[in-house]
Amino acid sequence: MSTDDFILSCRPETRAIRAGLNRSDNAETSEALYLNSGFVFDTAEQADAAFSGDIQRYLYGRYANPTVTMLEERLLALETADVCRTTSTGMAAIFASIACCVESGDRVVAGSTLFGSSLHILTKILPKWGIEVELVPPSDLDAWAKALSRPAKVVFVETPTNPTLDVIDLRALADLSHKAGARLIVDNVVATPILQRPLELGADVIVYSTTKHLDGQGRTLGGAVLCDAEFDKEHLQQFLRHTGPALSPFNAWVVLKGLETLPLRVREQSRNAQFLAEKLEALPNVSRVAYPGLKSNPGHAVAAAQMDGLYGTVLSVEVEGERPAAFAFLNALNLVDLSNNLGDTKSLSCHPSTTTHRVLEPEAREAAGITEGLVRISVGLEHPEDLWADLQHAAAAAAKAARTAKAAA
Repeated sequence: MSTDDFILSCRPETRAIRAGLNRSDNAETSEALYLNSGFVFDTAEQADAAFSGDIQRYLYGRYANPTVTMLEERLLALETADVCRTTSTGMAAIFASIACCVESGDRVVAGSTLFGSSLHILTKILPKWGIEVELVPPSDLDAWAKALSRPAKVVFVETPTNPTLDVIDLRALADLSHKAGARLIVDNVVATPILQRPLELGADVIVYSTTKHLDGQGRTLGGAVLCDAEFDKEHLQQFLRHTGPALSPFNAWVVLKGLETLPLRVREQSRNAQFLAEKLEALPNVSRVAYPGLKSNPGHAVAAAQMDGLYGTVLSVEVEGERPAAFAFLNALNLVDLSNNLGDTKSLSCHPSTTTHRVLEPEAREAAGITEGLVRISVGLEHPEDLWADLQHAAAAAAKAARTAKAAA
């Protein structure tokens, strides 16, 4: 057995550290960082052969880079795809995965609860290209079956969704998608490859924002698309090559270092999130806690079947008193930072209605369950008891704000 094959047979913790390592002749311990934009050829004939595809080698930094290749191969080792292509941001990955394979007259069906920029692409950009888009409540399989009773080219979903943490049965949705002639593209950012592997559940394409857990420490922007060889050859590779959303080698190197601790971080952060969700659910002025790990969550059974025993690092809490109470909650936090990112080792919080999902019309936010009282919390690696003390204090401030607003009314 070769060293590479042995590494691929190992567990995720090992693959996240060892897979894709391609040492130069200098035998460096860490991955080498290639910051060059281009590559030289010995002869014009060699360049001709390289660009024609007769020989395989690096051509130009927009196409491929040795450091970026190491990241792509390591991500492949955590999934069951044939190909990984990285991009400059997570949104570039989402846009490329859809735009590369649709044309005027095609139909896209997507979950109605998605990240705000994803919904903007679907509802504002694609229709201008003559593409029909239908949005479906994410966890309603009957609604999916109805929407997919007609042919479609792409089905796009998140699960768990951001920020309402709805759970979609991926096996059932994959069957419906394929019967409609559609590829199922899954944004797996919230679950990460450590807790959920959509390709094993029937999905065709996975997208990631490497900005989130894969880096995990708030340092870089990046994205990734994982798919089979056919999708890459027919659609993705040339789209990325000629539109140019290339990931910088430095950012790829940083994410490579982040992947080394990904399993440890995601599992510990998920345990912290479970602890906090259970505590928050018991507070009197909290009307709802959205977290798949709670038995009260409508998607708990599906999440238990398709996730790896833990339920992610993100939860949302709806406080009574709408926006004034939600703002009071956020403003009272001492430990948890106010930021629209997620997946960081530092705990972060935001008000989705006025930040990440602000681009949506009020009716669309309401339909997606993004209320004025909803607060999203990305749980980090701080001690859970310290986080709980901070959240208790914030919840008390929210309750006070709600009482004041009620009295003033």
